[in-house]
Amino acid sequence: MARTSILRRTVATPLILSALLVAFALIAWFAGSRPFNQTVIDIFLQVIFVVGLYTFIGNSGVISFGHVAFACLGGYVAAWTTIKPLMKGIAMPGLPDWLMQMEIPYWAAALAGGAFAALWALIFGAVLMRLSGIAASIATFAMLAMVNAIYSNWSSVTAATSSVVGIPIVRTVWPYMIAAILAVFLAWAFSISRYGLALRAARDEPTAAAASGVNIARMRLIAFVISGGIMGAGGALYAHSIGLVTPDTFYLGLTFTTLSMLVVGGMGSLSGAVVGVLILSSLIQGLRWLEAGVQVGTSTIALPGGVQEIALGVVMILILMFRPAGIMGNSELTGRRARTEKPGESGAN
Repeated sequence: MARTSILRRTVATPLILSALLVAFALIAWFAGSRPFNQTVIDIFLQVIFVVGLYTFIGNSGVISFGHVAFACLGGYVAAWTTIKPLMKGIAMPGLPDWLMQMEIPYWAAALAGGAFAALWALIFGAVLMRLSGIAASIATFAMLAMVNAIYSNWSSVTAATSSVVGIPIVRTVWPYMIAAILAVFLAWAFSISRYGLALRAARDEPTAAAASGVNIARMRLIAFVISGGIMGAGGALYAHSIGLVTPDTFYLGLTFTTLSMLVVGGMGSLSGAVVGVLILSSLIQGLRWLEAGVQVGTSTIALPGGVQEIALGVVMILILMFRPAGIMGNSELTGRRARTEKPGESGAN
């Protein structure tokens, strides 16, 4: 009975967040502008990435600098499985014959990318999740650097640093919206499961949790695999949104952007992950327009390049100074008065 009550109370959060995402998709559809359509697609992709980060960081309290590596794995799965065989033979002649001849729809590539990334998350996580604190964070960054180095030099399979082109481009917003909503519900389902509850208990009181029989490394590994799968699916869809991939597409730039959005929104809540994306994406898009130049009368006003990165840094500093828990803190959007988790329900190591 209590379990049913909790589900009814908390299910409002993913429903409200899904409604926000549907609203963005409808705005793009009614606007009918191709550049704005792509902007909304980018927002949905960022939601997938940041929700993937939240699934691990928000529940475990361990900061990961390496999750974008899983997006890279998923992006290249999209390239291997959806590009025309002739183009794959030219750009990536080292692929096995069965993969060279494979040509599947984008949605199947997203599922395959998620599964492939989750498999490698399981392999990496079996070692990394035994670490804690700064050691675990540095180890995840080492994982990112390793994946980038391999994909930047494996010329016969990944085309090294050259752009792999020919990935079918999906321009409509609806597949990305559906994927973002699915990511939100998957993250929510994990957070209310016994695994998510046990992981947050281990995050806040590791000694007490271990004494109660919680296998901390195992709980972290489960979150790591789920979040890796979300990132991998997002990476595959990212590749379909632009039609090409390179190793540097999924490296430090995307790592900094996604972590910034999670910090600004609040690492302690799913709502914070989504709200952070919506706020910072709107800011970034506004700065892009200003950098491109705005016509005022007979004059064009344009900001110098690099303002986006500076603005992200300033926003992060201000948030960390005045609201360290982020805009949403530990609260979730419930449709009622914002509920903040009690001490012991959230936090970070």
